[in-house]
Amino acid sequence: MLESPFRLEAMSEQKLHPIRGLVGTARLPGDKSISHRLAILGALAEGTTELANYSSGDDCRRTLECLRHLGVEVEVSESEDQGLRVRVQGRGLGGLRAPTVELDAGNSGSTLRMLAGVLAAQRFEAVLTGDSSLQRRPMGRVAEPLRQMGATINGREGDFPPLRIQGAALRAIDYTLPVASAQVKTAILLAGLHAEGTTAVEEPTRTRDHTEIALAELGATVEEVSIPLSMDAGVASAVLLSVEPALAQQDWIKDRIQDYGHDVRILLLT
Repeated sequence: MLESPFRLEAMSEQKLHPIRGLVGTARLPGDKSISHRLAILGALAEGTTELANYSSGDDCRRTLECLRHLGVEVEVSESEDQGLRVRVQGRGLGGLRAPTVELDAGNSGSTLRMLAGVLAAQRFEAVLTGDSSLQRRPMGRVAEPLRQMGATINGREGDFPPLRIQGAALRAIDYTLPVASAQVKTAILLAGLHAEGTTAVEEPTRTRDHTEIALAELGATVEEVSIPLSMDAGVASAVLLSVEPALAQQDWIKDRIQDYGHDVRILLLT
């Protein structure tokens, strides 16, 4: 008889007791969508933008790394009272540098789509790519309006990443989104910062307005009339901003507090 190579070791006995309540302090990381946008706008602004409680996720880290490859000076530090703190030295409109490597967005569709809007206006060629999953996502909905503004964009098998983008002097556009998308809207608005005239975007349904709020904070002229949105070119000086956590994160923590106890504090930066 063959002896089995597997042996059952003696198991220790442990008792698990239900918790009576949660006690402690929770600091939630900043919202990913807002973090992406503020970092990119900080790179395009004049002066230094400081972001407190920046998202610690890999997607937002990819955005910072891509900005570094475009010549933007980015410093990252961490503190107990302000979470992840990011300092972005803006290069101003037209001040980005041609990258010497492909810009790798990893699995971040947000990074790829929003930076496509920025790169559409630069006077150099750049390649936006990502991991195998991102390369299976079609990018035609963001590429088409940017082409209409004057950029040359070529993708793999049509409009799949990698996207090779040759920027140009852009013209303003009045564009209606066929499908509501906050990321595509953002890409058009970022391109519109560099375009001659007023860029207008109409949404079939309202999407997140993080970009519009940030643009106005940085000094761009943004006007909303019902659902259509218009914006003039230009962005002003940098600022110090705090990134709020995503509402879903806050709601989850609040639900757990309601379930298990009340001696928990959620720290939010103001």
